[in-house]
Amino acid sequence: MSSRPRKPWRVTVTGADADAESSFTSEAKAYAFVRACLGGDSPARAAKVEQWEGGRWWHFETVDAEDIP
Repeated sequence: MSSRPRKPWRVTVTGADADAESSFTSEAKAYAFVRACLGGDSPARAAKVEQWEGGRWWHFETVDAEDIP
């Protein structure tokens, strides 16, 4: 089994002019990043949130820009 990463939350942001991946120490920090990336006039269209558990990355949720006020 692989060891747990220091930052067990990962967000991949995608869109027309946006493609980035960042890691976080908590779920709250990951979702704050999602809100910042998808809000306003951002070119990002979606964010895939993953969590490290049981020795691998698990898809946690996909958030669309339309879901962010």
